[in-house]
Amino acid sequence: MADRVLVAGAGPVGLVAAAALAAEGIPVTILEAERDLPDDLRASTFHPPTLDMLERFGVVADLIAQGLVCPTWQFRDRRQGAIATFDMSLLKDDTNHPYRLQCEQWRLTRLLRDRLAAHPEVAFRYGCRAAEVRQDDDRVFLTVVNEEGEEEVLEGRFLIGADGARSAVRKSVGIGFEGMTIPELYLTLSTPYPFHEAIPDLASIAYISDPEEWLVLLRTRSLWRVLLPTDPNEPEDHMLSDGRIEERMQQVHPQAGRYEIVHRTAYRVHERVAETYALGRVFLAGDSAHINNPLGGMGMNGGIHDAINLAGKLVQVWRGAELSLMQRYSRQRRKVALEVVQQQALRNRQLLNQRDPKLRAEHLESMRAIAEDPRRHREHLLKTSMIHSLREAEAVP
Repeated sequence: MADRVLVAGAGPVGLVAAAALAAEGIPVTILEAERDLPDDLRASTFHPPTLDMLERFGVVADLIAQGLVCPTWQFRDRRQGAIATFDMSLLKDDTNHPYRLQCEQWRLTRLLRDRLAAHPEVAFRYGCRAAEVRQDDDRVFLTVVNEEGEEEVLEGRFLIGADGARSAVRKSVGIGFEGMTIPELYLTLSTPYPFHEAIPDLASIAYISDPEEWLVLLRTRSLWRVLLPTDPNEPEDHMLSDGRIEERMQQVHPQAGRYEIVHRTAYRVHERVAETYALGRVFLAGDSAHINNPLGGMGMNGGIHDAINLAGKLVQVWRGAELSLMQRYSRQRRKVALEVVQQQALRNRQLLNQRDPKLRAEHLESMRAIAEDPRRHREHLLKTSMIHSLREAEAVP
């Protein structure tokens, strides 16, 4: 069992990496701290190149059937309405999927697990938390802890740490994770209320600017998700109470009845990137390697792009290429995280949150101008859909 790749974390990133390796005949053991795959409402936006990458696993048709195809997205102002509507069909020559797909990430993990479970070289270990990592020139030794607190040491040729922002793998090997924390909390609410019927010309993905309180509206097949910035000094029991949430939802869009809220959560947002994604035989991907605010839907998508890049190079190393090839994985994906994902996410927040009247007017006019110019419109879509970042990464030696 030692001649295999260990994958810590059975989220989208870990399972995509495992699926890519298994497809090349490489044995994989997937470790998940929970008893089953989480059903939580985390990421829900799939960008075009991510869907292109997932085609190889035979899951895209099912994702589309379970999700909502969004051919346009909007930048709006809370008072003025739609400022710019971006038409993804302009990317028809750049991708097989010229749209965003709104579909909860847990649907992808279950589709991948169902396919991997039948693979003879793939093993799943649930209730198994990564704790400590050692490595030598030939092997990686991962100490895991089960739900009873019992320790076990697993051995593999390589280890992929896809175990999230608090990654035990990253911490154990001593990789730094510097960055910043966004001052406000992000409150995410889910409701079946039909905003698309109540708000004229509303796209299924809308970023709504306002100097007092910006917000994001995202539609899935059955729900609308609302993201609101929140004062971190507000007590959590008040912030998440029915009365306070009803008050805030009525401010988003007044209606006669009360809002039905089926999910609510508030969380801290960080902007951090690991100092390296590859240290010896240990590799980081997804939230273990980089975290950013969710504006633009780049977190999960960037993590899946990590996984595909990592697995492609690891297959070559497994078959005899130099281990140093994995440093190119680190250089390519860190460049994207630092120069594209993080900067775009911060810029999105700045655009939505701008309070200076002159700068706000300039930003709104800039977005209008981009949408009205076909060349600039397409260039903007190439960047925001992450196609441009993948092309830039390929140029990194």
